[in-house]
Amino acid sequence: MNISPMTSATNMISAAQQKAANAAETIARLPVQDQEVGSTESFQATDLFKPILSLNEAELETSAATKIIKANDNMLGSLFDAVA
Repeated sequence: MNISPMTSATNMISAAQQKAANAAETIARLPVQDQEVGSTESFQATDLFKPILSLNEAELETSAATKIIKANDNMLGSLFDAVA
């Protein structure tokens, strides 16, 4: 089975997008702070650590995927230059 760099990069971007969406949903569902209007549950700052780290991971994964795409484009460009 042959997997191209473009396929790998696209899969990485899709996975990162899903990870970011899940983290954003988790953050949106957290209760508001006690001193804010409408607070019904207690809020702890530690509840934010995991989703924020997930957002950071998604950013890094997307960055790595774009580097793979750029490297693939450069390689193809070099091949076309060599053939021409």
